[in-house]
Amino acid sequence: MLALAGVIGLLYYGRVFLITLTVAVIFAFILEPFVSLLIRVRVPRPLASFVVCSIALAVVYLLGLGIYAQGAGLADDLPKYGERVNEISEQVLGKVEALERSVLELLLPKRVREQTPEVKPAPPKTKAQPRRRSAEPPAPIAPPLVQEVRIRPERTPLVSFMYEHLGSVYELLLMASFVPFLVYFMLSWRDHIHRSFLHLFEDPGREVAARSLDGIAVITRGFVVGNFILGLLVSAVSTLVFWLFSLPYPILIGPLSGFLSLVPYIGMPLAILPPLLAALTIYKTMAAYLILGMIVAVLHLLTMNLLYPKIVGPRVHLNPLAVTVALMFWAALWGAAGLILAIPLTAAIKAVCDNVDQFQPYGKLLGD
Repeated sequence: MLALAGVIGLLYYGRVFLITLTVAVIFAFILEPFVSLLIRVRVPRPLASFVVCSIALAVVYLLGLGIYAQGAGLADDLPKYGERVNEISEQVLGKVEALERSVLELLLPKRVREQTPEVKPAPPKTKAQPRRRSAEPPAPIAPPLVQEVRIRPERTPLVSFMYEHLGSVYELLLMASFVPFLVYFMLSWRDHIHRSFLHLFEDPGREVAARSLDGIAVITRGFVVGNFILGLLVSAVSTLVFWLFSLPYPILIGPLSGFLSLVPYIGMPLAILPPLLAALTIYKTMAAYLILGMIVAVLHLLTMNLLYPKIVGPRVHLNPLAVTVALMFWAALWGAAGLILAIPLTAAIKAVCDNVDQFQPYGKLLGD
């Protein structure tokens, strides 16, 4: 129990470092087949790793550039969304006040309402009579000192958040900057790291460690690739639906809604939120929002109940109870990152348990 408590404490207090390392390992597992493909055509592993990492960074840069282009247009329309949100808030408050008055009229008897004193408005202030002028002329009033006042521009919400959480943002950006270098060194030194890691074990356990590493790589790669393919499919369908509904920025909210739909258990409300926010300046009736939300909900249910078990399910072999407990555990330790990494981490633990004899009962407990 003390060792388990120590491990949990290490996972919690070292979460930034461990999340960065885990993300780098996952990317290395994903990019390893491309490096192996270049090695087959006589490209040295360091050069192949550099080429693959460069292409991956270029793809990420192009995706970020597209998101920035859509986000810049969205930033110009923020005043319209703010006015629409204020209008909706006023309507909701008016309905709540009307409902409150109706409930009071139903609950309070008429006699009590009649005896309730009414608050009369204050009488209007009368205009003060001008004072008689004295014989002496008034003393001259010195002109007020005019000071130059510099108005600071109001900070945007993003800038305010970064300013308030400057230490956390700096730590996050610092650790994120290590990910490309970690991935490159993991790929270029893969043979050396693999061979040195196996030498840490004796002969009986060396084969078990090799099988465990291969199992972790296969499960992680299959899970991430399966989710990515499924996210692309849902994003394409969502973008088409939002374009047919004439929503603004469908290229931005379509992939956002599609990939948020894959978040376990809370994917449906997360997927519905972006199109509803985008539709604030387009639709005025509640029926349009209900139809749009129902379409996104049906798309999410079809994805998670029909496609997800066939594309992702066979690659992880985890039962629903283990997945639920894993999501709660890793989300409590690592927050949103733990919610995303919970399933691949638990599947990796199951892969180790399946290959170690004394841990096989735990692997069966986690498995399907």
